[in-house]
Amino acid sequence: MKKEKIQDTRRFLSDAEVENEIQMLQQSEYVKLARQEERIRYRRREYLYHLRQQEKRGRQLAALGWTPDMDQGAEDDEAQLD
Repeated sequence: MKKEKIQDTRRFLSDAEVENEIQMLQQSEYVKLARQEERIRYRRREYLYHLRQQEKRGRQLAALGWTPDMDQGAEDDEAQLD
């Protein structure tokens, strides 16, 4: 059995060719669409992490005895400080 030589069809690009292709791809509607989807996913993940942190903090406050009704007193205290 004779091994076939696999030729690498990729070639090295010059710096100018790389820059030209980057410019071309930045103008592509498909790239713009993919970037928009990426931004949306990133924002949703950030929001998820933020909500997780708030839940963790809420659990800590509940363990200390805080209740949702206690915020009225805090607002009154803040008004007295002004």
